[in-house]
Amino acid sequence: MAMINFVPDDYVQQRRASRANVLYLMLLLAMLGAIGMTFGFIKIRQRAVATELAQLNHRMTEAQQQITQLEELKTKSKAMMKTMVMTAELLEPVPRSIILASLTNNLPSGVSLLDFGLKEKEIQVYKPASNTTGSRYSKSNTKAAASAPEKIIATHLQIKGLAPSDIQVAGFIANLSNAILFDEVSLVESKEVEIEKIKYREFYLKANIRPELMLTKENIDMIREKREQTT
Repeated sequence: MAMINFVPDDYVQQRRASRANVLYLMLLLAMLGAIGMTFGFIKIRQRAVATELAQLNHRMTEAQQQITQLEELKTKSKAMMKTMVMTAELLEPVPRSIILASLTNNLPSGVSLLDFGLKEKEIQVYKPASNTTGSRYSKSNTKAAASAPEKIIATHLQIKGLAPSDIQVAGFIANLSNAILFDEVSLVESKEVEIEKIKYREFYLKANIRPELMLTKENIDMIREKREQTT
């Protein structure tokens, strides 16, 4: 039996077109939504990256400031150390660099220093009174003044070195004894050692800096000049 369709073809086509339009519109909305979400995610990431970049710039600025402060501290520290060294040289009757230079200047040929120690100790000395004449009252005052102790700094040296023989050790002791800086130079020990199959004399000396020694600028310049010539 033949089917009779009472729905016009235009209506059917229109319904199909409407459904296609609705489908296209839904696809378009979905695409726009996806684009919007992607754009929003990108914006969020951009803001996060911008925040991290700002924090990083802030940290770099702080680090640069800390580096600048550290460099300033180093500069100040160097200046303070230089001032301290200069002050110590002014306060010390004999600067340690001059002591070491004088030791080096008096080394005989073939003798070398291995170790050098320096100890300072405050001691009390009693000086005799200069005025020995006068009345009984003045003599009693002189005796009281002579009994008052005076504090001075005693500097003791310990010297260790190597020499080819005891002759050079004796020469070194003689040179130090004749130098203006040293006093009471004595040999503590001298023993034979072998270094790379060569025999040497390892010696230990002790000495003192002359008490109340005050070097002049000419003495210091002469010692330094001799040290430069030796080196």
